[in-house]
Amino acid sequence: MKAYQDIVRETLNGEYKHPVRFNEDDDVVELDNSTIGIFAAVFRHNMSEGFPLLTTKRMPLKTIAVELEGFIKGITSKKWYQERDCKIWNEWANPKQVKLNMAKWGYLFDDKEGQKEVMGETDDLGPIYGYQWSNFNKCYDEYDDGCVKNYDQFKDVCEKLRENPYDRRMVVSAWNPVQISRMALPPCHFAWNIVVYGNKLNLIWHQRSCDLMLGVPFNIASYGLLLLLLAKHANLEPGELVGTLNDCHIYVDQIDNAREQLSRTPHTLPSIHIQTDNILEWTNEDIQLEGYNPHPSLKFGLTVH
Repeated sequence: MKAYQDIVRETLNGEYKHPVRFNEDDDVVELDNSTIGIFAAVFRHNMSEGFPLLTTKRMPLKTIAVELEGFIKGITSKKWYQERDCKIWNEWANPKQVKLNMAKWGYLFDDKEGQKEVMGETDDLGPIYGYQWSNFNKCYDEYDDGCVKNYDQFKDVCEKLRENPYDRRMVVSAWNPVQISRMALPPCHFAWNIVVYGNKLNLIWHQRSCDLMLGVPFNIASYGLLLLLLAKHANLEPGELVGTLNDCHIYVDQIDNAREQLSRTPHTLPSIHIQTDNILEWTNEDIQLEGYNPHPSLKFGLTVH
């Protein structure tokens, strides 16, 4: 996808964020979480050109689809994702629960290795994306305060799409300052909005933190799949997929592979066949990917958002 490649290319010519050091030859000395980046880019893709799954490296659609299913169902259990071979959330957990488990399991508060181990073994992810989509600000546990009556944003959008597709208020937000302290990660892609013109459904998502090499390709495919599911649910044609990417960054240890990826010629985009009309009953097994011919995988590691 040229739109994605253009953003990566521009970001590689961006500005370094501290902590960054340079040696006497002006080469970057790699430090943890050092990045090169730019402020604000727009990704735009017409769904008539194919499903937006990168072909310049192999992408795990199964993993992407499982995570999206979990978001739609409001899943907050790490084990649920792991049982479906989705490892995205393996190293994250509800910070409040991690602290409680550290005390319960006999770890000292400042034991970093112990914290990492407990984080991996704690099942609770907290009120992350899907919880906010379907249970916005609903009390999550007995320690929660400031919460209100549950609001199912996702179901509301699905109903409006069928009853009044030209409604301009079809917005879903995952950003909830009241409950961020309980989330495994604050939402990177924090809101999305549906806009229908004619018989075409368009989707725009907004992202505060954009790991261009690892996370963003997942986000593009995930929201592309969500667009297709919503369009089929409402008997509309897929339109445009747009993402506003606020802090676009590439970690310094990803730069070489980023350049390698840019050197590869993109192949024709694949297509997806969806086997159900009801998005609320959809599972990750109800899709069939056709015509996917990617370049070999590239490793970009696990990063912090």
